[in-house]
Amino acid sequence: MKGFRDFILRGNVIDLAVAVVIGAAFTAIVNSIVTAVINPAIGALFQAESLNEALPVTIPTTSGGEATMYFGAIIGAAINFLIVAAVVYFVLVLPVNKLRERQAAKKGISEEEAGPTETQLLAEIRDLLASKQ
Repeated sequence: MKGFRDFILRGNVIDLAVAVVIGAAFTAIVNSIVTAVINPAIGALFQAESLNEALPVTIPTTSGGEATMYFGAIIGAAINFLIVAAVVYFVLVLPVNKLRERQAAKKGISEEEAGPTETQLLAEIRDLLASKQ
């Protein structure tokens, strides 16, 4: 039980749980915006009620009926993804990177003094392993 308690109380697990909950709530907001605003606007370009009904392709089935595929729904999903990715980048990633740069500048650490990168460390490990063989 002690190991489990240590695992749960570790900071990154709690941060991850918060991120998942916030991400789910944020996704609902973005989906609403895309469904209620963007899809109808783009759907109007294709003379459809919404993007989910735009660009229909009807194909015959083997039973004699027809099946309709709506490629507008794929476009809507791609737009939704791009909006989520843009917001995550501009609201989360970019500010955190700027904050890290400022903190490093306050400490007087330049990129060269910060230490080797992951790629450099992996290259050193590769070279060491190669020299042992």
